[in-house]
Amino acid sequence: MKPSTRASVQERAGHRCEYCQLHQEDSPLAVMHVEHIIPRIHGGTDDLDNLALACVDCNLHKGPNLVGIDPETERVTDLFHPRRHRWEDHFEWRGIYLVGKTAIGRTTVRVLNMNSEDQLALRSS
Repeated sequence: MKPSTRASVQERAGHRCEYCQLHQEDSPLAVMHVEHIIPRIHGGTDDLDNLALACVDCNLHKGPNLVGIDPETERVTDLFHPRRHRWEDHFEWRGIYLVGKTAIGRTTVRVLNMNSEDQLALRSS
């Protein structure tokens, strides 16, 4: 990936994971990843509209997933799409816990394991 593309994605995201909102400064040992919202395996491109900044944990848990099972309704549900959805519509903070407000939010929190011990430890420090 071109350095200019990486820089554009980082700048647009404010150097925060577009999923869990972790700031790069709060993850000094791991550089944020530029990830494909729609993975290449599913026809995703390298266009800026398909790229998002993601922390290592969110990116590794998301992998090639586009959907998951909503823990409340048990229905197949799309994951959060940073270019199509507003973060505030789907997520809220309850202390250090990230909570999904919608099926998309709940499913994304679950699939990306956004309240893992490692994530909670980063948020509480």
